[in-house]
Order: sequence, then C-alpha cells, then structure tokens
Amino acid sequence: MTGVRQVALVTGSSRGIGLASAKALARAGFAVAVNGPADDDELRAAVAQVAALGEALAVPFDVTDGPAREAALARIEAGLGPLTTLVNNAGVGVLSRGDLLEVTEASWDRCQTVNAKAVFFLSQAFARRVLSRPRPAVFHAIVNVTSSNAAAVAVQRAEYCASKAAAAMVSKALAVRLGAENIAVYDVQPGLIATDMTAAVIDSYAKRAAEGLTLFPRLGQPEDIGAIIAALATGQLPYTTGQVISADAGMLVPRY
Repeated sequence: MTGVRQVALVTGSSRGIGLASAKALARAGFAVAVNGPADDDELRAAVAQVAALGEALAVPFDVTDGPAREAALARIEAGLGPLTTLVNNAGVGVLSRGDLLEVTEASWDRCQTVNAKAVFFLSQAFARRVLSRPRPAVFHAIVNVTSSNAAAVAVQRAEYCASKAAAAMVSKALAVRLGAENIAVYDVQPGLIATDMTAAVIDSYAKRAAEGLTLFPRLGQPEDIGAIIAALATGQLPYTTGQVISADAGMLVPRY
C-alpha cells in the first residue's frame, strides 16, 4: 500500500452492522461516508462516533433512488476524495412474518428493491467511477452484506431470503466482471446477529444459539461483522475475490 488514503461509503451505517463497519474502517485509516435514509439525529450521532476515530462525512440518501445515488457519490468524492471502497450494507426485513402463501407483492418488491436492486446499481455506479480515472495503487473492494438466508430458508421470511439470494448472485457477477480490473468483491453472510432488525426475535435466537444451532454458543455482535468487513476492505485476504464469508459461527456447517 502507498500513502494514498482510502475512502469508503458504507450504506445503512447510522446503526447496527453498518455503524460498526464504519467505525472499524475509520480505525483502519479510511475516510468514511456515513449513510442513512434521512438527515436525522440518528445519522448525526453515528457520524460523531465515526468522526471520533477518523474523517467522516454524513451522506443521507435513499439507496433505491438512482439520481440520489449518483449525487451522493459525487458529494463523497468532492468531500473526501476518490472512492476506493463500497460496503453495501443497507437492507430491510419483511413487512410481516408469516405464511409464504400470504406474502404480499408490496413486501416482495420492498425486499428486492432495497436488498438486491440497490446493491446492483450502486455497485455499478461505484465501479464506473473507479474505472473512469487513473487509480492509485491501493486496494479497491466492494463488500456486500447479504445474509445466511441467502442459502438457508426461513419460510416465514421467504421474500427476504429470495432478495438476499439475489444479492449473493450479484456479488458473484460483480466479482467476475471486476476481477480483471483488480477490484475485489466479497459477500459477507451474517447469521444470528444482535441488531435492531432482529430485536423482536433476539431472545429465541439467543436460546437457539446456546442450544447448539451455532457452533459458538452465542449471538454475533455488529462489531464481529465490522471487523470482518474491515479485514476484507484492507486486503487482509490477498489473492481472493468472489468469496462468501459465512459470518454465522458455523451455523450452516452440515452436521448429523
């Protein structure tokens, strides 16, 4: 690596895994664009936490809005410098858990739009910018945060699973397209992580983890995923791209 600074955008970084990732990247020397859907108290508090560790910029925008994505990337590069790293973390859950036969088109479309479509087109916009200019000799990467549900069915959240499976395939396609350009792409698939999204079922998750669903008998924390993302973004897994990182404490290891 040279002395050129790396600049990262972490979507959905006003809380949870995104905030933990933004902080881990700031500790690693990145300038970090912190994103949430609105310029609100939560985003400002997150920026303050990241700024205590390094340079940070608030970039509120809706990841599903094409013109807003382009404007946000331009603002980041004007404020922090050329982007080197994109962490697609923003995501949503289902509108209502329940019978697959009762899933609504609204819930399906919401999951696909945020969890898969936005990942594809924000990655496309990022890659176009990177490829349009001379690049410093620093590591460039896209890290997509999908889910263990990209592989494992949760039948009461089928539309969520389908969207994460789609995002996992987007990660593979990006890796194939961008490998020759020396841009690494990774798919981090968290398992049972204690976040706001899982708060309603966290007690049952903790019980299942303690009973052996995960090989480590505990829930994961956002900081666990943040540390993984920082390692990937800093090139700590050299000569790798297209990998799935199963951040699930061995939950999906086949057993009998």
